[in-house]
Amino acid sequence: MNRQLKFGIEEEYFITDRVTRQMPGTLAHAVSAKCKTELGQSFAYEMFQAQIEVASPVFTDLAQAADFLANARGTLKHALQSFDLGLLCAGSHPLADWRIQHPTDQDHFQQLFSDFQHVARRSLLSGLHVHVEIAHHLDRIQVMNEVLAWTPMLLALSSSSPFWDGCDSGFASYRQTACDEWPRMGIPEFFEDELAYEAYVGFLVSTGSMRTPSDCWWGVRPSARFPTLELRMTDACPRLDDVLTIACFFRLMIAYAIEQPHPGATYSQQSRWILMENRWRAKRSGIHASFLVEGYERPFTIDQWLFLVEQILGETARSLGVEDIFSRVRRMIHSGTSADRQRSVYESATGRGLSAQAALSQVVDQLLLETA
Repeated sequence: MNRQLKFGIEEEYFITDRVTRQMPGTLAHAVSAKCKTELGQSFAYEMFQAQIEVASPVFTDLAQAADFLANARGTLKHALQSFDLGLLCAGSHPLADWRIQHPTDQDHFQQLFSDFQHVARRSLLSGLHVHVEIAHHLDRIQVMNEVLAWTPMLLALSSSSPFWDGCDSGFASYRQTACDEWPRMGIPEFFEDELAYEAYVGFLVSTGSMRTPSDCWWGVRPSARFPTLELRMTDACPRLDDVLTIACFFRLMIAYAIEQPHPGATYSQQSRWILMENRWRAKRSGIHASFLVEGYERPFTIDQWLFLVEQILGETARSLGVEDIFSRVRRMIHSGTSADRQRSVYESATGRGLSAQAALSQVVDQLLLETA
């Protein structure tokens, strides 16, 4: 086992007015310029002016990731303070109004808004993306097929977008529901191997159906830029420890897959049907959902499902030096996700007689505090 299996993390953030608790529709150039200067090459623009991304360097262990992300969040918080702005990391912003958001003035984003119109304008969402390196001699699609079944668990753990357009959406991850408005998001098509995937991409590009190979935005995908598999399904997480736990868990899944003599060999159309159902359950109910496991006739709680996963991945976790990952995941489950905490704050505030707007302001305050 390669204990230095390389990985990287991308986080997306909403810039927030600390007075109104809302996301500004436009952002002064001085604000983004200062963030870019302070953060350096890890800074990236996002679709909307008041949304930014941090793209990490390559890591070989979790401690490196913890140090980098803590420093990046602290740097951005400090850069924004002089403008009376804050940094909020979650799948959706409880008080943001997508109707007033202005696109970032870059060709790539302008093209997205031109091509996808209302779908793009409504896509006021932030995700957590994790890249894990796959050696060149391995087939990335077969490795992807080995881990896909477990990805709804990661979505459930990350769920942080219950509020949308100023009200409770009824979903733990409304972000994933909004993502379904886009083509080539959600669950990947069924591919046997990378050759089949490349034929699919080549066909869509040659027919003008998509502009570049990177226009496949599935919840897990082979990166078009890096020799990695990229997890994209997960919501942005306010708590840094949750980010690190999810990244570590995905890396462990990949480590297990690449150890197998024939990764993905048992993935079938039925596997994909179960995966699609579990993703629906995860985005709707988060960690409170019941999940299907191939080969079993009854549903499982997330605790029960995690127990089964630990039986499969436990030896690899020990070899990788992350044997504490299962206890970390259990702590996340037992303490509740960001979606759970946001609803708790909201219900407590409205129970004390506060208006919906005032209650959502308290949710924003909690998210700002957790992000920091």
